[in-house]
Amino acid sequence: MNPKPYEVIVCGSLHLDIMVKAQHLPQSDETAIGSEWAYKCGGKGRNQAEMAARMGARTAMIGRIGTDDFGTRLIESLDRAGVERSQVSMDPVAGSGMSVAILEPSGNYGAVIVSGSNLKLDPSKACQSWEALGGAALLILQNEVPEPINLALARWARKHGATVLLNAAPARPMADEFLDQIDILVVNRVEAAMLAGIPVDTLADAAKAASKLKGETRDVIVTLGGDGLLLRLRNGAEIAVLAEKVKVVSTHGAGDSFIGALAAKLSAGATLEAATRHASRLAGFFVSLTEAEKETVDLSSR
Repeated sequence: MNPKPYEVIVCGSLHLDIMVKAQHLPQSDETAIGSEWAYKCGGKGRNQAEMAARMGARTAMIGRIGTDDFGTRLIESLDRAGVERSQVSMDPVAGSGMSVAILEPSGNYGAVIVSGSNLKLDPSKACQSWEALGGAALLILQNEVPEPINLALARWARKHGATVLLNAAPARPMADEFLDQIDILVVNRVEAAMLAGIPVDTLADAAKAASKLKGETRDVIVTLGGDGLLLRLRNGAEIAVLAEKVKVVSTHGAGDSFIGALAAKLSAGATLEAATRHASRLAGFFVSLTEAEKETVDLSSR
């Protein structure tokens, strides 16, 4: 029996990222020259679980890895972050998920992912994992695992009284029956534009998109990076939050840091508005750090 109930459970992806520094992202048919590379444990699910734990929330992870060196590194990273990982299963056939991310000097980046074992997570077993962990007040989902997994677990968690937060990244069409299970939908400008069917460049655009995406029981957050974010509550209220001005070192992981901080604050009893403002400040601080600093800095007091 757990000494304390979990506050946040994350079901989602685990990838081992290969980070490459280059002067620019390669164009079609171009071989760009890089200056250095390094491993970094990632996957939106893993990143968000790590951030929630680093922000003080008792956090557990549901996912799947391969029986390879990448999987070993991913498990070790969860242990270092203090994330409960007993429900991260191992696939004897499919390799662990991985990605290659290219970082520009400006801090911008592009990436390619290979999902591998993340696609082999079984919906019914994910629900069994929720039960084995004893549930949580908040479930975080993303779009790096198949929708049937997300749908099954969202229904199960809601049935047991949990709040379901979906970070709809990467952007993809989603069934209404799935969206109907979501309490808090978080999208960036690209995802908002695809789901709402309109361009999203400004806070005014974000408000229009959020209006299309909200439901009677769903709040929506549209993030715009350095331009801030728009929170649309299910009661129709709109709150614009401007981003704090910082010197950007690397935007890699900014979205996941926002989600993890948001979840941790909500699980501590904050209102959605207060948690959103806090997560925005934390994400701003996060992009001002080097990749090495992101791994080591104490975020619990932020």
